[in-house]
Amino acid sequence: MRTIRTLLVFLAIAIPAALFGQISIRIAIGPPALPVYEQPLCPGDGYLWTPGYWAYDDSVSDYYWVPGTWVLAPEEGYLWTPGYWGWDDGGFFFNDGYWGPEVGFYGGINYGFGYYGEGYEGGRWEQGNFFYNRSVNNVDNNNNHHVYDARVGNNAGNNRVSYNGGKGGIEARPSSQQEAVAKQHHIPAVAAQTGHMQAARANPEQRTGINHGKPAIAATSKPGELGQRSAAVNESNVAARSGAGGETHGNQAVVHPKDLPPIARPAPIVSGNAKADKKYEQNQDKLIAKQTQDRQKLQQRQDSDHQQKTSGNTQKLEQQHQQQTQNLVQKHTVQQQTLQSRQPQARSAGPGPKR
Repeated sequence: MRTIRTLLVFLAIAIPAALFGQISIRIAIGPPALPVYEQPLCPGDGYLWTPGYWAYDDSVSDYYWVPGTWVLAPEEGYLWTPGYWGWDDGGFFFNDGYWGPEVGFYGGINYGFGYYGEGYEGGRWEQGNFFYNRSVNNVDNNNNHHVYDARVGNNAGNNRVSYNGGKGGIEARPSSQQEAVAKQHHIPAVAAQTGHMQAARANPEQRTGINHGKPAIAATSKPGELGQRSAAVNESNVAARSGAGGETHGNQAVVHPKDLPPIARPAPIVSGNAKADKKYEQNQDKLIAKQTQDRQKLQQRQDSDHQQKTSGNTQKLEQQHQQQTQNLVQKHTVQQQTLQSRQPQARSAGPGPKR
């Protein structure tokens, strides 16, 4: 029996907390206020809006923003109940969102776009089709063929509080009907949503410690766009930080690796753990060296392409080179974000974000 208990404890430690949907994590300080942002245009029929929310990364002791996005419903007739932070047993914990025939309790949080704290006014299913309420959704008749207009009341006003209970939190409680909805058959977040959350977690600029409650990317048209937009934001920031040398690109896309700004070296980490800091800096050096080598190899390949092309229009070749360079930038951005997500944290850091 002791062996079994020991094994269970080991498994509990070995499995990342994120796999449990964060409901087991209790945080002393609640998440920041919900940011104000515009809803992207709905990409087509069958997509439902899933509002953005603050998630928590216990590996860096910080909240990060998961952008709102349009997601295809997993089943006809299903709606999305957003997750929410609630107060219980001396701390804040996260209740996961879910798909189901009805929208349940989501803490009374005013996520906007039809999620005004109770129920959902953004659309409804009729005869196998989802009809969008254009008064609260950004839809185009050319892409969405089932629409209607219905003004809805917003009892929550402009309240941007992002948690239920605790000091300053929303005081809403579930009704008996909402409690019944919670017991119905549900489908958890689909793969596109979990991948969307992981991409947000890997992007340091989504963390409150960096963005101070104003995330770099607040919403996307589809979940898969987050990684691409993160790469674009990262490349823009790298170019801004490397300003020395007078190299500017404006709105012109970079075609060749030689035209990219130098790879920026992040500021030194001082966590109080000298050994961990040194190892992290060594990993940074290795990554920068490897990425520099990748750029040189791609540049050599592209130079060879130009030498072999003796005649004809070079526009198509330059388009290919531009795509190759963009793919390399995106690949390197993901590598940088992954490494940054593992940087040593200060021993004195508290359980909540700096606000």
